[in-house]
Amino acid sequence: MGDISVGACSWTDPALVASGWYPAGRRDAEGRLRHYASRFPVVEVDSTYYGLPSGRNSRLWAERTPAGFRFDVKAFSLLTDQPTRTAALPTDLRPAGSGPAWVRADDGLRKEVWERFSRAVVPLREAGRLGTLLFQFPASLVPGARAEAVVEECAERAAGWPLAVELRHPGWWARERRTATAALLARHGIATVAVDTAQGLPTSVPPVVCVTSQDLAVVRFHGRSPAWGAGGKEAKYRHTYTEAELAEWLPRLRDMADGAASVHVLFNNCCADASVRAAEMMQRVLKRDAAFTVRQAQGLPPRGE
Repeated sequence: MGDISVGACSWTDPALVASGWYPAGRRDAEGRLRHYASRFPVVEVDSTYYGLPSGRNSRLWAERTPAGFRFDVKAFSLLTDQPTRTAALPTDLRPAGSGPAWVRADDGLRKEVWERFSRAVVPLREAGRLGTLLFQFPASLVPGARAEAVVEECAERAAGWPLAVELRHPGWWARERRTATAALLARHGIATVAVDTAQGLPTSVPPVVCVTSQDLAVVRFHGRSPAWGAGGKEAKYRHTYTEAELAEWLPRLRDMADGAASVHVLFNNCCADASVRAAEMMQRVLKRDAAFTVRQAQGLPPRGE
């Protein structure tokens, strides 16, 4: 059975930083990451969805975390078939003149952005800190021939890299479609991202577990807000998980751990410290069940030692 690593979908979210979860003396950039790594063995890098990462940051992240720590790096939005703010692009890649506020990538721009994105992540990979690259495809990517081509193009471009994919249109995991969806991802060795969200809404993705990579399976807990799929970030992700809600996932997590060498359990209910509190609770729930092997955080010595 594979091991399970539990963490949050960001350690730098402003709401988390302002919540008081980080103790005094650990609230600067280095201190926050060191403190986080002393509590959890994995984290998702959310900021790379909104702007391209830098090689310098990747090197610093590797230096500030222990050998067993893993970063799941979220792909830049332009690489996931959705419009991206022009201002998020490097200056030399922006359209000439005033240009549009939002851009969609053509093949040339996508190729250049991928090269810069992947090059910046190399230090994490070389240091053994990279868990996976996580591609979150939007609900606008409706299942069909074109959408399958988008996913396949992504896999071909990122050949040789560990990939995980979250598909946000619920149709991908409808009963009549899920076998074909799993086969598409398995064909390219892509790890499937299962999700926990509010159910019964038009945008609700069912909590389907499909292990499509022998190396990794991922689940992201987005919260169960009735505003999921609409409204602002605070409304969509506001949810405090209960122990009973987390325990519902134990049979699914067993299935994931039976099929993959590692399972990453990540909490994205990013309001105040709700994500890290839920992650701490999930660690306790899992540790009470002898069937699971739960990876422990190791941390680093304090600065100056």
